[in-house]
Amino acid sequence: MAYRIDNAWGNGFTATVTVKNTGTSAVSGWTIGWSFAGDQRITNGWNATVSQPGSTVTARDTGWNGTLAPGGSVSFGFQATYSGTNAVPARYTLNGALCS
Repeated sequence: MAYRIDNAWGNGFTATVTVKNTGTSAVSGWTIGWSFAGDQRITNGWNATVSQPGSTVTARDTGWNGTLAPGGSVSFGFQATYSGTNAVPARYTLNGALCS
């Protein structure tokens, strides 16, 4: 899992999340989860269906990008607002399992 802040300005930012299947079998349907430590709020997302109740974020495949072959990867992005610090999340899950 790679989380990259692509652009940041006074009270907002865009980011890209890339998920790679390091296993030996395909992943059919994926859900990525993480929690923000600050007050980041996602306002728009692309290449995933993103929801954020409170600090917890869930991003789901959009159907057309739902299968991850072994060694394959998928990226999605979002725009968000924040104030104060904009720390990168520390932990991520893929389909409920902690990512390394």
